[in-house]
Amino acid sequence: MIRFLLPALFAFLFILESLFVELIPAELFNSDRILAPHFLMAGILFLTAYLSPKHGIIYGLIFGFLFDVVYTEIIGIYLFVFPFIAYLFANMIRVLQTNILVVSILSLAGIALLEIGVYQLMLLIKITDLDFSTYVKIRLVPTLILNLAFIILAAYPFKKQFEKASDRLRND
Repeated sequence: MIRFLLPALFAFLFILESLFVELIPAELFNSDRILAPHFLMAGILFLTAYLSPKHGIIYGLIFGFLFDVVYTEIIGIYLFVFPFIAYLFANMIRVLQTNILVVSILSLAGIALLEIGVYQLMLLIKITDLDFSTYVKIRLVPTLILNLAFIILAAYPFKKQFEKASDRLRND
């Protein structure tokens, strides 16, 4: 069952991100701010914390590649960044506790690292010319607020689901 449930969950999160962007336009908030959902990354980080780092890195590779193919014109940015953040996250979790508050805060930090890393890569290859202070104001802060709201809503269900999956893997 775990072999079908986890990929289905992550495929749902992958699709949910694009649905969110399509169905909730920025004009709804009367703002020029950019809200970028990273629900998939939050799911990968919770998977890394509560199931295993190996699963988190593998799902990061797979969905990073899919993300690059579907959403970006450059293959490799998310393919590299998703598993790298999962790896860093796994190392931080080894040092810290895996209670839901710590995992939630570290997930938000991982999403911030993802956003800043992708921004820096886009700036490096001259896809964007936004200065950093403008980027923080119109994209980073609204994105972190949106993803914090998602993490607050999804943290407990993610924790329970991934702990059950971990128990099933240990018993098999």
